[in-house]
Amino acid sequence: MTTRKLFFGDNLEIMREHVADESVDLVYLDPPFNSNQSYNVLFKERDTRPSQAQIEAFDDTWHWTPETQHQFELLMTDPNVPREVAKGLDAFRIMLGENDVMAYLVMMAPRLLEIRRTLKPTGWMVLHCDQAAAHYLKVISDQVFDPKNFRNDVVWKRKAGRGETNRQAVRFGVSHDNLLFYAKTSSSVFERQVRPNNPEYIASKFTHDDGDGRIYRLDNITSPSFRKNLVYEYKGYKPPPNGWAVSVDRMKEMEAEGRLYFPDDASRRIQRKRYLDELEGETVDTLWDDIPPINSQAKERLGFPTQKPLSLLQRIIKATTSDDAMVLDPFCGCGTTIAAAEASARSWIGIDITYLAIALIEQRLNDAHPGITYEVHGVPKDMDGAKALFVKSSKNFEMWAVRQIGGRPQPKMGGDEGIDGVIRFYIDGRDWGTVLVSVKGGDSLNPSMVRDLVGTVRKDRAEMGILITRAKPTEGMYKTAIKDGSYKWPGTGQDYPRIQIVTVDDLLAGRRPQMPPIHGTYAEAPRAVKGQGEQLELG
Repeated sequence: MTTRKLFFGDNLEIMREHVADESVDLVYLDPPFNSNQSYNVLFKERDTRPSQAQIEAFDDTWHWTPETQHQFELLMTDPNVPREVAKGLDAFRIMLGENDVMAYLVMMAPRLLEIRRTLKPTGWMVLHCDQAAAHYLKVISDQVFDPKNFRNDVVWKRKAGRGETNRQAVRFGVSHDNLLFYAKTSSSVFERQVRPNNPEYIASKFTHDDGDGRIYRLDNITSPSFRKNLVYEYKGYKPPPNGWAVSVDRMKEMEAEGRLYFPDDASRRIQRKRYLDELEGETVDTLWDDIPPINSQAKERLGFPTQKPLSLLQRIIKATTSDDAMVLDPFCGCGTTIAAAEASARSWIGIDITYLAIALIEQRLNDAHPGITYEVHGVPKDMDGAKALFVKSSKNFEMWAVRQIGGRPQPKMGGDEGIDGVIRFYIDGRDWGTVLVSVKGGDSLNPSMVRDLVGTVRKDRAEMGILITRAKPTEGMYKTAIKDGSYKWPGTGQDYPRIQIVTVDDLLAGRRPQMPPIHGTYAEAPRAVKGQGEQLELG
């Protein structure tokens, strides 16, 4: 039975509470690094054009704080933390001091320990990072997994190498990411991967044709080391010094199959025919330069700067798991790992600390797989859950509330006038209308909040406004909303209350505001075609 689970919250807490020991076959993680930037999601406007308004999805900056100090001390004193890990962190602190990089490593260490705990003995961890963090994370991962279980540092060429274009450049252009492959044990499974051969290689090597239309190249059939039983003369052709690569019986079989090339000169050697139509492909090594990044026109592009192409994750999953495997991504972001796992018929668990990521993944799963069933944990299911979310993060609470009515969360910025989201609906074939959404999660409510929304709707020339409240609105608020009248939608001539108040209790009960049919928030994912998983593009 396929398991599909999304978790909203801190991945460390969720792994500890919800992911059992030795239950996962592959953990892929692409943790954000301290690059002093906020990553944003570009939302779709009409005609799928990216909106200029961006919404902050997560901030990848860590700093050394008293809380970091506390976490460091816990790692140093926890008897369950391997001694090698504690020693490694202590050494880093001596070298680096109490700076942002050290704070990042303190954040990552317990998560790597939890990842190892969740992996089956045959499992893998693949840690995606860049040159800013790879060397630090490699050392910590060695301490967690044991250096003998390190398998590969794969280089993924993620963009064309144009170099540093500035004439004052002081380094070469950075064009790759690193994928650190760690096996849980020596029993970890691995499936060799192939990719299409280089066309130049095909053109230069496969040059022979016996007239039957089958193109082939010649390859030696010499044993790499001396084998006495393989030293024999065959049809007048002398053996190589080490002997042939096959027995005399196999040599006869290959001749019968037309797989041997006999030179006109018997002093030369017999060679093997390698047919082009039987060529499996080129074995994938540690340089992955055949998977392009997501460009600005790609269907799967969602606007996350760190978004990875689906084919990258599909290769990782196929190499390290079997059909019934469980895949975990504790930093699932816009859901590429989930998309690839679903397309590859694997079970999956995705975790992210921002509600926006969870909502995005939900919608795109539903677009690509109508009728798909999966579990979502950590989002409000009742009033207590809504209050807990508001107390923990007012920003995530606002995003959650806006998304419940089909809106696009609005970035917080100066002059936003209390607007937390926007909804679009079609007026006719050329224009669309706007609904402004304001969210109030606190306990104290009053009519001035409605008046503020009315004023902003008028000033921005929006068609409608919706106020979402966690607490029960006052009678005065309802009266103020009613006074603003109604909006007549040209599409059908139907009237809708111009200003509406919706409570969280309404949302949890499935009640929604009255609006014209709304325009989608995200670009739709193509529907997955059964048996063609590669067509699923979630991002």
